[in-house]
Amino acid sequence: MNVYDSARMAEVLAPLGYVPTDDAEGADMVILNTCHIREKAAEKVYSELGRLRRVKQRRAADGTPMLLAVAGCVAQAEGEEILRRTPFVDMVFGPQTYHRLPEMVARATRGAGAVLDTDFPAESKFDALPEERAPQGVSAFLSVQEGCDKFCTFCVVPYTRGAEYSRPVAQVVAEAECLVATGAREITLLGQNVNAYHGAGPGGDWGLGRLLRRLAEIDGLARLRYTTSHPCDMDDELIAVHGAVPQVMPFVHLPVQSGSDRVLSAMNRRHGTDDYRRVVGRLRDARPDLALSGDFIVGFPGETDDDFAATLALVDEIGFAQAYSFKYSPRPGTPAATLPRQIDDATKSARLAALQALLKSQQNAFNRAWMGRRLAVLFERAGRRAGQLVGRSPYMQAVHADAAGAAIGDIVELTITACHANSLAGTVTGCAPHSAAPETIGVGA
Repeated sequence: MNVYDSARMAEVLAPLGYVPTDDAEGADMVILNTCHIREKAAEKVYSELGRLRRVKQRRAADGTPMLLAVAGCVAQAEGEEILRRTPFVDMVFGPQTYHRLPEMVARATRGAGAVLDTDFPAESKFDALPEERAPQGVSAFLSVQEGCDKFCTFCVVPYTRGAEYSRPVAQVVAEAECLVATGAREITLLGQNVNAYHGAGPGGDWGLGRLLRRLAEIDGLARLRYTTSHPCDMDDELIAVHGAVPQVMPFVHLPVQSGSDRVLSAMNRRHGTDDYRRVVGRLRDARPDLALSGDFIVGFPGETDDDFAATLALVDEIGFAQAYSFKYSPRPGTPAATLPRQIDDATKSARLAALQALLKSQQNAFNRAWMGRRLAVLFERAGRRAGQLVGRSPYMQAVHADAAGAAIGDIVELTITACHANSLAGTVTGCAPHSAAPETIGVGA
């Protein structure tokens, strides 16, 4: 989501003459687009601001002033606190107000003091963003939904991104067509709770499944993905799409967070482990080769050894091709931050190490199972060696190959010849239609 937002900020600033640069020290403006999910992410913001302060001071001495801004969820959550701790920051704005950047820049450059804009505007920012999109490459992101109404007790999203909002179907389709026209062959639909999508379309509100069917009709769009989903919003239509629409990739990121029903209840997740099992079973019935990714939190307040053992058991049963796992991090303002029986860091670290070892073994097994088999790979960029290209499999694996006859944007059938720590290697077999169904590989029990 932040990658998408950063690209849209650049597009909003383009009419003012700004263009992106990789050199922060030579930039006329630096925007830190931030995340507030974990404590360390927020602290890194202040550390980076300390470094940029020295750059800003040097540039001011040279007569080349720099505007310094903090955007995103840390800005939304901490607002005035950022200006108090770092008074040299010129602009602080949340994820719902960056469409007003030209006005903020004008105010900041007039020397009228720091600009703070963390309101939740009545109008959608998407209605004010430029209709034309700058090229995003072969694989592009497209936000279709923002915010969350679930209020998990550990999560700040409802407070930093606001209530659930779904973009109208016509607006999403128009942006997708623009992305494809500028070179995108794969689009990932984004949302904090993306499968809760309910955008206005012909005949009433559309769910995510119907939206995916419509986007699959765009000529030249070979692959569709979506993230992040909630188990409670995986409805019949969306599940059916995985078996019926070949452009929808057989890879689903479906966070469960814990394998303990007691912990899930304390998290206010609104689903139990049996609910999760049923959803996974139905997805695999619709698309037998479907692979799963997930999110896990260890050390949630009150988590016992038995609760953690239940998480390991669920992981062992379900099987994950990829996963993200974290130690619980108290976020100010969330209910879980004040719960009793907070877990000590040593226990959280030990549990995380055990969980990650199991998840890594499953990921390695999933990848090794492709040795000697064929995968359709969408090449996204050049590799390190001449003639080498790097891309993604349908299952989000990074794959590289010597493919001098292929080009970025091609979908090529590879025979997998090597399995590395974080990638696969292959040799070119031939062109691969995006609808080709690969062989079934499982990682579950």
